[in-house]
Amino acid sequence: MTVKTVITYGTFDMFHIGHLRLIKRLAEIGDRLIVGVSTDEFNLIKGKKCIIPFEQRKEIVESIKGVDFVIPENSWEQKRHDVMEYKVDVFVMGEDWLGKFDYLNEYCDVKYLPRTEGISTTELKSVLSGPVDNLRREIDQVFGLIETIRSNLK
Repeated sequence: MTVKTVITYGTFDMFHIGHLRLIKRLAEIGDRLIVGVSTDEFNLIKGKKCIIPFEQRKEIVESIKGVDFVIPENSWEQKRHDVMEYKVDVFVMGEDWLGKFDYLNEYCDVKYLPRTEGISTTELKSVLSGPVDNLRREIDQVFGLIETIRSNLK
């Protein structure tokens, strides 16, 4: 019996239902699922700042039913190497990456899946940053008042 190996990559910061549904779909495609989790250093190169550190994101993904093992994603270039090393049959990414990894068709089947509607880490971060930004403005105003009072007391 031939084992069908599937691989995907992602940051998986602020793990949410979209991530879970993606992993479930990927597990159904093959017999072995490898997930590359972007390291904090690689995310900085991509211009992303993670809330959850790499080791914790890795542990979360490792604990998901259907994930056989997790590897660190350290660079864009490693994908070809990983496909070859792990004898990958299917490389899968979200449709927001459509066409970006077609060069891997030389080594395996490349698929792009639709994202889960109504949820993304970017949206979550945006919603959460609103109250923080408001609080930051209020704190700045309070410090401004304190400085005004201090200068008037001199």
